[in-house]
Amino acid sequence: MADPILDEAAELELWKEFKKTHSKELRDILIRKYMNLVKSVAGKIVPTMNGNVDYDDLVSCGQFGLIDAINKFDPTKGVKFITYAVQRIRGAIFDELRSIDWIPRSVRSLQKEMEVKIDELELEVGRAASDAEIAKALNISVEEFHRRLMRIQGTAVLSLDDEWSGPDSSGTSTISDTVEASPSKNPDALAEREEIRNLIIKSMRELPEKEQKVVIAYYYEDLTFKEIGKALGVSESRISQLHTKANLRLRAKLTNGRKGIF
Repeated sequence: MADPILDEAAELELWKEFKKTHSKELRDILIRKYMNLVKSVAGKIVPTMNGNVDYDDLVSCGQFGLIDAINKFDPTKGVKFITYAVQRIRGAIFDELRSIDWIPRSVRSLQKEMEVKIDELELEVGRAASDAEIAKALNISVEEFHRRLMRIQGTAVLSLDDEWSGPDSSGTSTISDTVEASPSKNPDALAEREEIRNLIIKSMRELPEKEQKVVIAYYYEDLTFKEIGKALGVSESRISQLHTKANLRLRAKLTNGRKGIF
């Protein structure tokens, strides 16, 4: 028999009952209810991986994130479960991708080279550099710069979900979880996490406008590159380029800014 369709009040009661009893039956209802969320997150990630990973494998990994989210979610905190669960599902998928180290060393090296060069250039000019300026600094054509962006696009999705933590890992934050409140009660950890969160927000605000829109739409509004492209009136591949450039700029800003905090 299919699970009943629940209104908001009934769902809240379901969560309260589950948190009280930890019933396997209720957990299974919640898993079935939110399984499409796992498929949605996996469906967003797989096109960015350049054909190197399988959709079904990502869904399998994402299920562990969903179960973890269900077990740890606190409905009294005022955060929507979908907002909370997406980060856990994505995190579970990325943990698996990191563990299998699917990115070729040459691609990692290329990403680092471009990140450093963009950082040096933007420190020199004091603003976000244009594609033409970056290409010139790399001593390549704009077309080649765009090709390189496509080569490293998979690393960009992983990188923006990396945890930015202090030396003792007491305070962590990611690009995509800055909308969530920290669960920690340790005042030092809370202060440290807040500094990291403020650094992330400041770095995002310094991005060119279109790159800001892409990051917000992808990580906060849960849109695919195709959906973002349609909204902005550009191609999916252009959105991928903008996302990857945002990643390179943000990683450099966050790495340098973190040195100032720690």
